[in-house]
Amino acid sequence: MNHSSLSREQRQREAIDRNLRMPAADGQIRDSIRVFNGPQAYRHNHYSADQFYQYQPGEGIITNLYGQRIVCVSEHFITALLTTLEEELGDAGREVMYQIGYQWGVEDMKSYSQRAQQEFEVEFEKMSMGTMLETWWWPLNIEGWGTWHYDFRQGKQGIIFVDLYESAVAQSLGNVGKVVCYFYAGLFAAVFSKLAKQELGCIEIQCYSTGEDYCKFLISTKKRINTAAFWRNEGATSKDILRKLSQSS
Repeated sequence: MNHSSLSREQRQREAIDRNLRMPAADGQIRDSIRVFNGPQAYRHNHYSADQFYQYQPGEGIITNLYGQRIVCVSEHFITALLTTLEEELGDAGREVMYQIGYQWGVEDMKSYSQRAQQEFEVEFEKMSMGTMLETWWWPLNIEGWGTWHYDFRQGKQGIIFVDLYESAVAQSLGNVGKVVCYFYAGLFAAVFSKLAKQELGCIEIQCYSTGEDYCKFLISTKKRINTAAFWRNEGATSKDILRKLSQSS
């Protein structure tokens, strides 16, 4: 049975079961998020596995709260995937991982923008950036992709930074002496391109797999990303790149 064939009452029961908001009863999408005092009738974020995952053991299917299919893999799987790509494709394997992350980000933002507008009953583009980003990231957090901190302090210069902690890729590979989170770079490039309404690129300038405490990504124009990539490949540290960017901005 498809979604459109369900009655509103049936869909509302399903939404209540999953703690999701239904579209506004009056069909109105507002200009700002309404504030409700007291206990909330639904949860925006589900940080425990028993709330977030739906299991169908008989069919071998796991879905998340939003009905998206989930595949659980081990660190060995991630390591084997990246190692195989590098062995078969060389440096091109990095671009493959970047594009996988990018396409995932494109598709994820399509579904997320619709879901967020429904959940908050406000036009997606009128949501605050903080609410928008944190609501997008929290499912990835509970799925094991790590925690993050984004930095817009140089946003007027067209530069955004993301600090990523507990990268699933870098923690799986360990200290291998090189940056490895190309998947995340593609993901961030797609997401911030959508939000900025212009094509942006992303590069990892610091990685847990090089002995750092966390991974750091630079999001900016393709020209600036290519310049940062040149500096990184020449052996520049993240601090060197930040200094050079400040001098050239």
